[in-house]
Amino acid sequence: MRRQERPSLWPPTRPPMRTYLITYDLASPARHSLSGAIMQLGDAWARPLDTTWYVQSSERAEALERRLKPHLDGEDGLLIQRVETGALLLNTALRWFRKRRQDSGAEAGNVVAFPVSALPEAKAA
Repeated sequence: MRRQERPSLWPPTRPPMRTYLITYDLASPARHSLSGAIMQLGDAWARPLDTTWYVQSSERAEALERRLKPHLDGEDGLLIQRVETGALLLNTALRWFRKRRQDSGAEAGNVVAFPVSALPEAKAA
């Protein structure tokens, strides 16, 4: 009797990466909490317009909504849409950034923080 081969489960397979368009309309102007939460949603993000983001994540849209909802008030609007194709950009650019890594061994070149912390003041010579 011949033994049937099973497909290998190692290395574990990752869920497929999806790209989402996320945009919002806030009733109050404070949005740093929401922006920070969006940057933590997936493996990479881009922000072509002030309240418009692209996020690459293996999670479904419903999971992203659950993670963002605590940062919204009752009057705020939120749109999360999975996108499949390219986009036309006018007077803006699309630059992707990788998610901030939590481990201390992470390469410093992949971190982009928002809001940008103040730069040290120049000293007179």
